[in-house]
Amino acid sequence: MGLLETPNGVVETPSLVPVATQAVVKTLTSEEVLETKSQILIANTFHLHLRPGEKIVKAAGGIHKFMNWPKPLMTDSGGFQVFSLGFGHDLKVGKLLKYFPGEERRELIDKSSQPKFLKITADGVQFRSPLDGSELFLGPKESIAIQEAIGADIIFAFDECTSPLSTRKYIEVSLKRTHAWEKICLKAHKGKQALFGIVQGSHFQDLRKVSAKFINSLDFPGFGIGGDLGDSKEKMKQIGKVSIPGDTFLKIFRT
Repeated sequence: MGLLETPNGVVETPSLVPVATQAVVKTLTSEEVLETKSQILIANTFHLHLRPGEKIVKAAGGIHKFMNWPKPLMTDSGGFQVFSLGFGHDLKVGKLLKYFPGEERRELIDKSSQPKFLKITADGVQFRSPLDGSELFLGPKESIAIQEAIGADIIFAFDECTSPLSTRKYIEVSLKRTHAWEKICLKAHKGKQALFGIVQGSHFQDLRKVSAKFINSLDFPGFGIGGDLGDSKEKMKQIGKVSIPGDTFLKIFRT
């Protein structure tokens, strides 16, 4: 067991992190979530930016007061929406391919591919709002600014969550881009929150090792394991093992 200390409390690890996408866990009030003994929640940067907007959250005193949650909070970077509103939407797949019956393991996304409803560039991602179709640009600087305004205890660097149907060539290009974004996030980060990096590399173990080594070389106090997680739970465990020192990962997974 480890202890993760934050300004809003201590989290005993390993810990389940329930999702509070728009500053609420679906169907539950914050008081009801407290009764589940949840220690920490994660909210969604992209969707909070769309509605109600980080300015409103900040004016309310930050996300803790906005959602009446007295314990630690995380916000993601918006990187998952690069996948879910991009290739994930186009090909009707999720991060773990096996959970989508009928989909064969095919590599459809090559290095020059682009999703239908957003554009990924070296600077960031041009989205269309799922609410009204308006254009929205999100890059590393924008993601950090939004997350700092929202005010969670732990925030994440902007990255691209990749599809399990990507070719190795696509993943190599994406990984290089994500690593550049993470360096920009560190330079842009001015707030007091802990900024975590994210390890990518898809199901390619050598690329996972490269990414883990790179992220560990930067000044992040912690990191997450991102991206697609292969086509089975066994593949997911392999990804974890090459991203984290073996003994540490086994303790986390078994607990």
